[in-house]
Amino acid sequence: MRCLVTGGAGFLGSHLCERLLKDGHEVISLDNYFTGRLSNISHLRDNKSFEVIRHDVTEPILLEVDRIFNLACPASPVHYQHNPVKTIKTSVMGAINMLGMAKRVHARILQASTSEVYGDPAVHPQKEEYWGNVNPIGIRSCYDEGKRVAETLFMDYHRQNNVDIRIVRIFNTYGPRMLPNDGRVVSNFIVQALKGEPITIYGDGSQTRSFCYVDDLIECFIRMMNQEKIVGPVNAGNPSEFTMIELAKEVLSLTGSKSPIVYKDLPGDDPKKRKPDITLARSVLDWEPKISLQEGLSKTIAYFDNLLKNS
Repeated sequence: MRCLVTGGAGFLGSHLCERLLKDGHEVISLDNYFTGRLSNISHLRDNKSFEVIRHDVTEPILLEVDRIFNLACPASPVHYQHNPVKTIKTSVMGAINMLGMAKRVHARILQASTSEVYGDPAVHPQKEEYWGNVNPIGIRSCYDEGKRVAETLFMDYHRQNNVDIRIVRIFNTYGPRMLPNDGRVVSNFIVQALKGEPITIYGDGSQTRSFCYVDDLIECFIRMMNQEKIVGPVNAGNPSEFTMIELAKEVLSLTGSKSPIVYKDLPGDDPKKRKPDITLARSVLDWEPKISLQEGLSKTIAYFDNLLKNS
């Protein structure tokens, strides 16, 4: 098939492009390089089945494709709060433009949504039926509400225009090609530990996250697109839950770092708990994460160690 990946030079997008090429598809990476990096896909450039387009999804484009994976959007607080208006435009206008293309060329389209649609959840773990607890005017709203509107658009294009959609809600994902300065907890902790700097925990460290290694998440994307039973949304994440203190100690152990742990004030609207209920993914997609936190962290640490030594 001919597949379009928006945000194809990003952390998740580059891994997805790699997997689609490995599976024998033709792949177009579309990215404006706000957070994506050419270096993430440079090793794919010689593949005759791979094409690269510099483009912003907030502007219309028409391409003849069979499948669209809509991943374009800054996904870490540091980046999506840098230009909040641009962030929500990317989610909303990007969804409109990609759905319009899918409608015209009869392509199946997947929306990379997020666990942030649940906000600071009052239900734990989070099931797909939960509507969320989101602040519509907070500092994270540009991302949270942008992704919620994108889901609305996907469902309405599906109901009104019969567009063939899929929606996946991504929980915390990590792995090689994360940006060292993206402000996400895994990359923060690893970079700080490798540099011997204090590891920064916001709040008291009791807040929890569930960490899914990137290869497991990409497998979920592929299975979601290849099945005909449901359009979603489907939670994609690791149901193993860790506190920030537990994560920090695991990173310190695996790096052998002597970095001290320091505590700072919790940012506004920061969720206290995050854990996916993946019953639906297990039953419909026969999917669940396979890679342990220790194994995934070891691979990610090796990536950052090499990155820092060569920077």
